[in-house]
Amino acid sequence: MKAIVVGAGIAGLATAGDLARAGWDITVLERSDGPRTSGYMMDFFGPGYDAAENMGILPALLACAYPIEEATYLDSAGRVTGKLSFKRFADLVDGRLLSIMRPDLEAVLRQILPPSVRLAYGTALQGVENGPDGVRVAASDGSVVEADLLVGADGIHSAVREAVFGPEVRFIRYLGFHTAAYMFSDPGIAEQVGGRFALTDTKNRQLGLYGLRDNRVAAFLVHRDPSPILPVDRRAALQWEFAGAGWLAPRALARAPEDLYYDVVAQVHLDRWHSGRVVLVGDACQAVSLLAGQGASLAVAGARVLATHLAEASSIPEGCEAYQREWMPVVRDRQETGRRAARWFLPSSNAELVLRRVMLALSGLPVVNRAIGNSLAGKAVPIR
Repeated sequence: MKAIVVGAGIAGLATAGDLARAGWDITVLERSDGPRTSGYMMDFFGPGYDAAENMGILPALLACAYPIEEATYLDSAGRVTGKLSFKRFADLVDGRLLSIMRPDLEAVLRQILPPSVRLAYGTALQGVENGPDGVRVAASDGSVVEADLLVGADGIHSAVREAVFGPEVRFIRYLGFHTAAYMFSDPGIAEQVGGRFALTDTKNRQLGLYGLRDNRVAAFLVHRDPSPILPVDRRAALQWEFAGAGWLAPRALARAPEDLYYDVVAQVHLDRWHSGRVVLVGDACQAVSLLAGQGASLAVAGARVLATHLAEASSIPEGCEAYQREWMPVVRDRQETGRRAARWFLPSSNAELVLRRVMLALSGLPVVNRAIGNSLAGKAVPIR
């Protein structure tokens, strides 16, 4: 059996690996010229953690992980206004949590790809013919690839979804935020941040910084915006949005590169994740947004669920249907968590800012900590 996977991110690499280990020949098309080098720090736990353990890659992920002690909120003068202990949350998931940069997770998934996986970087999807017995995919390098299955793992702005299921506007649910991320080198900031996730305690916008190896620093930014239209000059837009934020914000923003990651915070909702010989995985069909967390975890676990059902089913459409039937309720639950989190995630008034500080102060109480942890972790999901 042959499959074409579009997208060499977390979902695409996980799907390619799982299918290849089940005996499939895989071609992965990725429009970028090579592996991405920037991205968020992610808290990796839940079903993806279990899937990684079953795949045997957990030791490699732990070797790449960062020991984050706490999330610390600071005002414009750098004074601590609240803390949230990572250890308390880790205890709620039996310590099965790690903090890892997106490029590091992707690197581990690439390293374990079987020889039957061909990675084609700098190659974009141009067209799809979705027939009853297979698919034909036209690529930007002029080639036409035939396969038994096409997997759209190309993210929230999926070209596969656009070609087979319809325009993006039908499936994107904008949550009212823009987000950005980048990395830079600054020993001074790295030392000040230390082993914590440092966040500005601000309304309508938030800058997060965390120290990496080799005196590098990762920056995460999010701000409210009524429009999902992205700015043309994204670096300038961030400079304007975060003017006056104080603390280390001016210094960090001055180091923002022109090619930084910038996108909307949104979810993807489809009634069906497959059509004929085409199926969607990861953010292409199940984007939960950074407000819900577990996006990477759900991508890795969802890929494994798809591969398992394809191996057990008597036909590809039957396997895709079983995957959707099992995994869609899990995703819908996490998406609902993300929508509930939108208000407290980034306060829009002084009253909401004070309320968040009170909740952080109370987070040390067992009952409050357990409620926060259970909300973030969601329902337990067995992964084979």
